[in-house]
Amino acid sequence: MGLQISLSAITDNWRSLAALAPDARPGAVVKADAYGLGAAQIAPALYAAGARDFFVALAGEGRAIRPLLGDDARIFVLSGPLPGNDLTGLIPVLNSAEQFFRDRVTRPKGAFAIQLDTGMNRLGMERAEWAAVRSEALSAVTEAGEGPALVMSHLANADEPEHPSNAAQLAEFRAMTEGVSAPRSLAATGGILLGADYHFDLIRPGIGLYGGLPFAEARAAVRLSLPVIQTRTVAAGESVGYGFHWTAERPSRVATVAAGYADGILRALSGKALRLWAGERACPVIGRVSMDLLTVDVTDLPDIPKSLTLLDERQGVDAVAELAGTIGYEILTSLGPRYPREWV
Repeated sequence: MGLQISLSAITDNWRSLAALAPDARPGAVVKADAYGLGAAQIAPALYAAGARDFFVALAGEGRAIRPLLGDDARIFVLSGPLPGNDLTGLIPVLNSAEQFFRDRVTRPKGAFAIQLDTGMNRLGMERAEWAAVRSEALSAVTEAGEGPALVMSHLANADEPEHPSNAAQLAEFRAMTEGVSAPRSLAATGGILLGADYHFDLIRPGIGLYGGLPFAEARAAVRLSLPVIQTRTVAAGESVGYGFHWTAERPSRVATVAAGYADGILRALSGKALRLWAGERACPVIGRVSMDLLTVDVTDLPDIPKSLTLLDERQGVDAVAELAGTIGYEILTSLGPRYPREWV
C-alpha cells in the first residue's frame, strides 16, 4: 500500500523521448521534487541512464540534488539568481537584463544560461532586453568556463500541436538567436512531439518522464494503493458522508479508505465518477472527498481487499485530472507526504 514509483518506467520514458530527437542532447526536468515523486531518487536514476542536464525551479532544489550527481552533471535553475540564493555548483537561467547585469557583479565566475521570451509573456528577455545584453552575454566565454551554456525559450501551447502560437514562437526564437553559437533549447515534452524543427541542441522532457500527457506512449510511472480501514453495511435510503452527498439505492457495502484532499485527492473529485480498483474490478467513490477519508461502494466485490488502487496503468493521472477539471501535473505534484513511498 502507498505510492509506488517506477524508476524503470521513468528512465524508459526518458529514453523514448530522447529517441524522438536523436540530434539533440536530452536533459530532464526534475523541479518540484521531480513533480512530487522524489528528485533524490529520480535524478540519480536519470543520471545513470545517461542524462547530464537537469532543470529545477529554485536554487534549493538544485542544491539538494547536486551531491547526488556526478561532477559532469549540469543543474540549471530556471528562476535565475534570486537575492540570497547560493548558486554554487549550479547554473542560473537569467531571465531579464536586470538579472544579467546584477548577476555579472555578484555571482561567482561560471556558466550561465539565458531565457528569451518568444511570446509566452511569463519569463525571459524580450527583444529590447536581449538586444541590451546580447553582445556582452555571448562574448562572456572565458578559460575559466564562464559564459552562456544555453540559450532557451519555452512554448505556451506545445500540447496543442495545431495552435498557431507554436509556429510563431519557433520563428521568433530563430530570429532572436540567429548567429548564436551557444547551444539552444526550445522544446519540453510537448515541443519534442512537435517534431525536429523544435528540437535544436537540447531538449527538456518533463511531464512525459512521469507518465503524463501529451506523451501518450509513456509508461505509467506511479501506482497508488490506498488502505481500507473499515467497511459497513448501508441500508437502502441511508446516506454517506458530509452533506449526505450520496444515498444508497439498494443495500450496500461501503468501504472507508485512508486518503483525502490532504493527500492530493482533490475535493473537486466528489461526485465525478472517480473509481478505485480491486484487481480488474472498478469500485465507485461515493459521497464527498473529505480531508483524510474516501468512501467507496464495494457492494459488488466478492471479498473486501486490504487496499484499493487509485493510480496505475488503468487509471492514470490524466484520467483523474480530467474528472477534477485540472491537469495531470497538478495531480502528481499534489500527492501528499503521508503516502509511504517506494521506488522500484
